[in-house]
Amino acid sequence: MKHIIALQDVVTPWSDGLEPSDAELIEIEAEMDVVLAEVELLDALIVLLDRPASEFDGRRIRRAHHRVLAARRDAANRAASPQVSGDAA
Repeated sequence: MKHIIALQDVVTPWSDGLEPSDAELIEIEAEMDVVLAEVELLDALIVLLDRPASEFDGRRIRRAHHRVLAARRDAANRAASPQVSGDAA
């Protein structure tokens, strides 16, 4: 039996630069409410792909849509508000 082996180095070697930085993780966490609200809306819409919408489905979609709008509003307000440090007296 012959073994097949790579005769060259890996094309894209793993680097420490591929991990998100602390600042990027903070930004991701700040946007997580919006992401979760959008996932909930998508879940409500996906359910309707194979059946007609009922009154309950319509309410579920409206609630999910309102949550998306509220999460986006809150994220925009957090981004627009000045950051207050602990040194303020």
